[in-house]
Amino acid sequence: MTDKKREIYIVIVTILLSIGIIFASNSIFKGGFVEDKLNKNIEYYSGKVITVLQNSLQDDPYVDDVQIGLQKCKVKILDGPFEGQEHEISHNVSRMYNIIAQEGMEVVLAIYEQDGQIEDINISSYKRSNVLIILTALFVLVTLIVGKFKGLKSLVSLMFTGTSIVYLMLPMIFKGVSPIIAAVIVVALSTAVTLTLISGFNKKTLVSVIGTLSGVILSAIIAFVFGKYANLSGITMEDAESMFYLAEYSDLKIQGIMFASIIIAALGAVMDVAVSLTSAIFELYEVNNKLSITDLIKSGMNIGTDMIGTMCNTLILAFAGGSLNTLILLFSASMNKVQLFNLDILGTEVIQALSGSIGIILTVPITVFVASYICKRKTLVKE
Repeated sequence: MTDKKREIYIVIVTILLSIGIIFASNSIFKGGFVEDKLNKNIEYYSGKVITVLQNSLQDDPYVDDVQIGLQKCKVKILDGPFEGQEHEISHNVSRMYNIIAQEGMEVVLAIYEQDGQIEDINISSYKRSNVLIILTALFVLVTLIVGKFKGLKSLVSLMFTGTSIVYLMLPMIFKGVSPIIAAVIVVALSTAVTLTLISGFNKKTLVSVIGTLSGVILSAIIAFVFGKYANLSGITMEDAESMFYLAEYSDLKIQGIMFASIIIAALGAVMDVAVSLTSAIFELYEVNNKLSITDLIKSGMNIGTDMIGTMCNTLILAFAGGSLNTLILLFSASMNKVQLFNLDILGTEVIQALSGSIGIILTVPITVFVASYICKRKTLVKE
């Protein structure tokens, strides 16, 4: 079998495996099990603002570029059992629900039904799905044009990772499997499939998988240990109240979710370090196969230390970006240092960021040592 055919075969197998995970998902745990009591008898349909009949908006006195007030609009329902109907509605524009209707705008309508009749209509949100579809199509197109077949493999890899998280990890968590174990399983599976797609079955893939899994698992262990000593279990994390509610209807184990999120978040950066270092060491050995293990380790560590700064920065910035609202609230709060530095939310963010960064740093020596050793073991894995 030629290399090209082997690559196509791996792509096809990965797609079939993704489809298999999707079909097997419901047998593990079926989603959509919590009844939406707040939205009982409310259905959501696509709609369009035909015209704005009255515009009683004014600038918010406290928040820049925000308008609040009341609008009266005529809207048309575009799908569902009431398709084609037009209705005049009153639309309240507040700070929290700052949706300003404009003529011709497509929106999502929340329709309260009673005995098959419309009792009330509100504009729920902007219709964003079309924009998201266009952006997704642009992403796929750019990836295929620039990356060609390698771009296709990257897309298939991304699809498999997303499928594994949504249709494998989440059902396992709701089934009662420890979130940490579920995350490790998905990370191991995603890493093996992704790197096989990129590099095929060879020494490079083996080393990259070992380096990636070692870094990610070490991140989780460090987070777990320091989280335990800091009395941080994730129970007080953001949306904890919602998690408790979900736990009443499933076997969800809340305490491991924080550590599972660290495992997933660290995967990308750790994998990048492991793959880059592995490629560099194998390239060095290919140029000069007389290099000893010591020489390869020394060169690999020189390369790895250059990568550490930017990779750690990447991970910490990712956590900071995801927690920017929290940082703004903490900065604005008037509290003494003892209270501030012992907040559970701050401790959680620090442990997430630093444990992931430590995992990246430890990935460097592990990958360098394993790659250097395997380079010199010609019979270990056939290229």
